[in-house]
Amino acid sequence: MKKLFFLFSLASSFIANAQVSTNETVTGTSTRTTAAGTTSTVIRRTTKIDSNTVVKDSAGTRYAYNDWQKLVRTGQYSLRSNNNLTDSAKEFTLVKRSAADIARVRMMMPPVDETGVIKTNESLELFKAKDINGYKIDPQSLKGKIVILNFWFIKCEPCRQEIPELNKIVAAYANNPDVVFIGIAPDEKDKLKEFLKDNPFAYHIVGNGNDLATKYRITGYPTNVIIGKDGKVKLHSTGYGPYTLDSFSKTIDAALK
Repeated sequence: MKKLFFLFSLASSFIANAQVSTNETVTGTSTRTTAAGTTSTVIRRTTKIDSNTVVKDSAGTRYAYNDWQKLVRTGQYSLRSNNNLTDSAKEFTLVKRSAADIARVRMMMPPVDETGVIKTNESLELFKAKDINGYKIDPQSLKGKIVILNFWFIKCEPCRQEIPELNKIVAAYANNPDVVFIGIAPDEKDKLKEFLKDNPFAYHIVGNGNDLATKYRITGYPTNVIIGKDGKVKLHSTGYGPYTLDSFSKTIDAALK
């Protein structure tokens, strides 16, 4: 007698450049029982999820590619494979995570991806600029303050996705003049102002920021950097996905002490 069992898990990652790339890894255990005994084989398959991937909820309603990606990025939802490991078709069910599941996933999450260029605990030279509303940014006036930099651009989907979460962090320190939030985008001032009418971003936004991105050798978006009162980098990361901003407030609070 033979029995075959499959257990599936899904791991999604979001690499934030101009496009969002999502990879899924399905791992299954094939268990075969015969008169001679039981043997188990682990099967692992990784494929790229794209706009052709079928994602439905438990009621059978299909979700558009952008819609289900946004939900998965919140960390509140996951995808469950509906296929055997040998199937070529890719179909998933969108499942809402329980509080216990979210807590468990947070514990298992690896550290956020560092930029690969900026170094933790090294000094980072700041810059002179004006934001799109005329606010003057000057290294002298920023001395002794905590400076949070965000490199982003209008057409970057994961950049837009993290803005509401970043706004909440800004609001938490709104009454603290020692914490300054600066966003740097390559887009022109007029385009940024038009975008921000419907998509408020509480950072000081600097436009035409290609030279600054080059200065800091930024290659991925969004990139976030937290600089302490001593002028040294306390945290830096590239990309956005579930829980990638979890350590932001903790890092800022530690730098304020």
